[in-house]
Amino acid sequence: MAKVTKEMLIAEILQMDLGLVPILMNHGMNCVGCPSAQHESLEQAAEVHGMDADQLVEEMNVFLQSQDNAS
Repeated sequence: MAKVTKEMLIAEILQMDLGLVPILMNHGMNCVGCPSAQHESLEQAAEVHGMDADQLVEEMNVFLQSQDNAS
């Protein structure tokens, strides 16, 4: 199973599974499609938006695990 890390670029995360987009957007990261966001790490983007990167990583990895279990 692929796992998200806070060091990964937003672009890398979105390539893993587009189902991760709503998770980011639900946390207020509405600029996931912005060109500059594509070159930021999850940790950098979380810091800019006042979010806890570790919480985002955990939530996204739970989602990815559920997708693996469903297939």
